[in-house]
Amino acid sequence: MTGWRMVHWVMAEAGLSGPAASPKGLRHAFGVAAVSTGIPLNLVQKWLGHAQLSTTAIYANASGDEEQTIARKMWSI
Repeated sequence: MTGWRMVHWVMAEAGLSGPAASPKGLRHAFGVAAVSTGIPLNLVQKWLGHAQLSTTAIYANASGDEEQTIARKMWSI
């Protein structure tokens, strides 16, 4: 409970609200950010404690702005 309260307090202090302002939202944001910056999926899988790589692959299923950012990275090599 203490960890949950701390996450909510920090998110409120940062001015965040809604579904993303939760421990689950924070975890999801971490997964997406890791994949977006080029961290290999197997490492993200290890860090998040997923048994199946297919679970981690959800974070690589980008859309909208995330997809455009990843596409730009491909061309800037």
